[in-house]
Amino acid sequence: MQSLFNRLRDEWRSRPLISKMVSFAGIGVINAAIDLCIFTIAYEVFKLPLVPANLLAWLVAVSCSYVMNSMVTFRTESGRKLRRKAYLGFVASGTLGVAAATTTLVVLSHFMPVFAAKLVSIAVSFAVNFSMSHFVVFRTKPDDRERAAGS
Repeated sequence: MQSLFNRLRDEWRSRPLISKMVSFAGIGVINAAIDLCIFTIAYEVFKLPLVPANLLAWLVAVSCSYVMNSMVTFRTESGRKLRRKAYLGFVASGTLGVAAATTTLVVLSHFMPVFAAKLVSIAVSFAVNFSMSHFVVFRTKPDDRERAAGS
């Protein structure tokens, strides 16, 4: 049994991009739930309009996402340290994701129920946010690649 576990672990580690995507997606599920809860409260309870409710929900979820991704998905790149500059970069890169999500939400809300449109918008933002996180915010720096190659 231990041998099987070791082989699975080694296989998982040999595909860092896939493991990062899976980890990012898992954290994304948690943050999608946070996003949906905050959106629902803002939209249904506080009667905020669609766009402000979505932006508020995104801001809370993106903050949670930064912390979890720094500690788990991109732990090597971040050193498991929270940094203001990295957070601001994460939020800035996330603006592309929130723009895509908000556009999707507003357009689809004309053709389907708001909460179905919200779920689709979350899926759209995943693709944009992972790409920005992987290639921009937490990108491997040349000295990180050299250290990884030497280990």
